[in-house]
Amino acid sequence: MIKMEKKLYTATVNVQGGREGKAVSSDENLNVDLRYPKELGGNGAGTNPEQLFAAGFAACFEGAMGTILRKRNIKTEGIKIASQVTLGKDADDGYVLAITMDITIKGVETSVAEEIVAEAHKVCPYAKATHGNIEVISNVVG
Repeated sequence: MIKMEKKLYTATVNVQGGREGKAVSSDENLNVDLRYPKELGGNGAGTNPEQLFAAGFAACFEGAMGTILRKRNIKTEGIKIASQVTLGKDADDGYVLAITMDITIKGVETSVAEEIVAEAHKVCPYAKATHGNIEVISNVVG
């Protein structure tokens, strides 16, 4: 386990009602209705934990890549991440997650982009937290 030595920020979100409820951050900037997706029998009229995780992971990962690019003084024409979080079952019929990110770093050679993505897995807190716990696939697509 990696021990936190210095706290920088704490996000607080209150959730009531689980997958059929509401999530509101303490500053109220996040205020979403939570609903089961249609694929899991819901009406799909809200967001779900998998979408929130996909957004959070991709945003954090892109931030890590940006930090690495700045440290290396590499200019880009932009970064795009298409993030997919899949909810599934393991061999014991328990729930598990997997994440796939299709990553584009415009204006950077593929080999350099692959190096940046590999390094970002060592920097991004989401990547570090999930390492060895769930399947994470990073595809450099452009």
